[in-house]
Amino acid sequence: MNLAGLSLRDLEYVVAVADEGHFGRAAERCNVSQPTLSVQVRKLETALGLTLFERSNRRILLTEAGQAIIRQARVVLAEAQRLLALAREGRGSPLTGRLILAAIQTLGPYFFPLVLRPLREQYPLLTLSLSESRTADIVEGLRDGRIDAALVSLPLPSNGLAVSPLFVEPFWLACPAEHALARGGALSATEIAGPDLLLLDEGNCLRDQTIAACGAGSSVGRHATSLETLRSMVAAGAGYTLLPALAVPASPDPSGLTVTRAFDVDGPGRTIALVWRASDPRAAGLANLAAFFRAHAPPGTAACRGDDAVA
Repeated sequence: MNLAGLSLRDLEYVVAVADEGHFGRAAERCNVSQPTLSVQVRKLETALGLTLFERSNRRILLTEAGQAIIRQARVVLAEAQRLLALAREGRGSPLTGRLILAAIQTLGPYFFPLVLRPLREQYPLLTLSLSESRTADIVEGLRDGRIDAALVSLPLPSNGLAVSPLFVEPFWLACPAEHALARGGALSATEIAGPDLLLLDEGNCLRDQTIAACGAGSSVGRHATSLETLRSMVAAGAGYTLLPALAVPASPDPSGLTVTRAFDVDGPGRTIALVWRASDPRAAGLANLAAFFRAHAPPGTAACRGDDAVA
């Protein structure tokens, strides 16, 4: 006998007979006629070359060989049920297993600490592997399978990717405490286009967004490799910069060297989205993950609508 001749349904029949101790009750349990069940049990015994049940007019008993077969049949049926459960998970039930989640460098250090606790509570069977990188590297990692999903800033080349916007994060101005921009009324982004504007290095999406928001030239100002270096440059009096809201300290600078200011209602910002490969069979689960992030949009940001998602 080979696997092609082994039916899960036949295993259900013999387990039912073993449980009920009666062919008639086993047939009722399996929703088949008693002759059909009896024939299939006989066929299985013949295929295995074993007698599983000792039959008499009074009772049905398992043979010694039958006891071992029934034990293993229960294991096989339980694993088959687990296979069906895994399939249900893949159709949109909570994600399980390992998920490689990346984030752009100007978001990850500030967003992950806010959501990790509720994320672990919501997805107890999900094992996260977190990383940070620039947008171009993240997109490449998504497309070649090294990354499963990523938190990025839009716009993004979406060919082959599913994109689900999460929230809009405003930008704030960070400037030296003695600078003229540290004081005044409503602040507009166009006021800060000038030689003192500090930028991140080329290849960082926040650099491009800052230039676009301020109408500044790409060669303006000095450059830094990270937001924390930009913050230090501002404290040293080298100039001013834009910071995403999540990177803005919750309390005033204790050194008194820097000031952060919000813009007016039409101030600059960026849209954060969750992206994944459109071909990923876990798409429904990843869409649910995006809904989770949207529901946990940080204070000071504006959650996007769930129907904003695109593929």
